[in-house]
Amino acid sequence: MDSDVKCPNCGSEHAYQDGSLWVCPECAHEWSSEAAGAGDADGDSLVRDANGNPLADGDSVTVIKDLKVKGSSLVVKGGTKVKNIRLVDATDGHNIACKIDGIGAMNLKSEFVKKA
Repeated sequence: MDSDVKCPNCGSEHAYQDGSLWVCPECAHEWSSEAAGAGDADGDSLVRDANGNPLADGDSVTVIKDLKVKGSSLVVKGGTKVKNIRLVDATDGHNIACKIDGIGAMNLKSEFVKKA
């Protein structure tokens, strides 16, 4: 087993190969073996949306499910479009910084958005 392969979705070191795909037992993410060996040349981790599409600064995304705003009674409804996102390094998994109309500035996890 190749111990250098980590899940691109959650970073788990317990990924295993199943046929031509790599599988993460912790988050059930699957990816091709070409993507597992490729990696980023500059060392930055690639941020992907719920469908596996790469995200970049300035992209627009759509929230795919209702999200409760921590510390508030507000809810970000599924289908809300968020424009001009910024990618940030966050240890808590919230890797998108954005401003949502009616709510304000907040951070989102990339697993709850899809590229618009």
